Amino acid sequence: MAKLNLNGKSYDLDSLSEPAKAQLASIQFIDAETQRLNAQLKVFETARQLHLDALIKALEPAQSMPTAQSVH
Repeated sequence: MAKLNLNGKSYDLDSLSEPAKAQLASIQFIDAETQRLNAQLKVFETARQLHLDALIKALEPAQSMPTAQSVH
């Protein structure tokens, strides 16, 4: 049988009351969503860094481009 260990006590999952099972399900959902959001945050942080690197590169003066001259 599956057990829940909480605050130094062990509980048989099958014997939990319906309200306790609902609370456990909510906690499990929250934990799964937190993991999903943390993974998504890492993706966004990586994408942000890539865009920041591209911005820095775009702001650097072009080495091979001739400078523009005014036409009179």
